[in-house]
Amino acid sequence: MKDAIHPDYHECQITCACGETFVSGTTAKGDTLRVEVCSKCHPFYTGKQKAVETGGRIDKFNKRFNIK
Repeated sequence: MKDAIHPDYHECQITCACGETFVSGTTAKGDTLRVEVCSKCHPFYTGKQKAVETGGRIDKFNKRFNIK
């Protein structure tokens, strides 16, 4: 690797809006980073996500014109 072209990579304390905190590596300036969602509160990871069935374009066309 070339010298002096890579950003400074350091550890930082990440704080979520739900109150969860953890340490991660980052190139962002500062010692703390605030985020809105994390794996503790995101609906995908907590199992509260609702699955929405959306038909494809062909299904919508067939439904519109009653084609079986």
